[in-house]
Amino acid sequence: MSSQPRGWQAPPSKPAGCPPGLEYLSVVDQLVIQQQVELLEVFSGWETANKYAVKNVYGQQMYFAAEESNFCIKQCCGPQRPFEIHIMDYMNREVMRMVRPFKCTGCANWSPLFPCCRMSLEVQAPVGTTVGYFQQDCSCIAPRFSITDAQDQVQCIIKGPLCICESPCFPFDQEFTVYSADGQTPLGKIAKKFSGIIKEMLTTADNFTVSFPIKMDTKIKATLLGAVFLIVSTRVRLVLRRFNVQLNPH
Repeated sequence: MSSQPRGWQAPPSKPAGCPPGLEYLSVVDQLVIQQQVELLEVFSGWETANKYAVKNVYGQQMYFAAEESNFCIKQCCGPQRPFEIHIMDYMNREVMRMVRPFKCTGCANWSPLFPCCRMSLEVQAPVGTTVGYFQQDCSCIAPRFSITDAQDQVQCIIKGPLCICESPCFPFDQEFTVYSADGQTPLGKIAKKFSGIIKEMLTTADNFTVSFPIKMDTKIKATLLGAVFLIVSTRVRLVLRRFNVQLNPH
């Protein structure tokens, strides 16, 4: 057994019915997801493979996440690109995998009029076993999403803000509210936090928090974590670069 690295949360005991690797999620009601800054992206403007630290509210790391996607596809397809997010624990074991297929969607919230074009993400824990899906619903103005289980039964509804565009000159926090399956009872939220003017100006790296009831099923919590990665990959923001101003889909 590998020793616990400094700065990582000690693994709790695994509750009955909890998939291996998700025991961390059983003892928390909030996650902090910090996207790591890549120097190549800062100085060149080229999108690089995303990496994330998933932490608890005390700053202890719970997971490390890394995106696997083709470099050329990332530059050409932007928010429509397919990817896999590999979630590792402190022993570098892959305990979860997030799979996003290619979707031909536009940047408008109402563009995916057909189910085959809507954004979706499959969450596997352990790898090869589906525990849930994060799927975009058709909406007229503000974005709306569904969290479903492996049998495609709706467990939660997520409603996003009216505007998901921002710039370093006009930064603001953004919140996606998590509701019960009927869309009536608030259960938590996914929030993008302003990360400072320098970081906002030079990179597309984001900080997110996810809150949910502590007794929520760990499979649903894992799917909510996957929701963050899909929101990060498709959120449109105006990024001021050092030498130019460009619309950078992330």
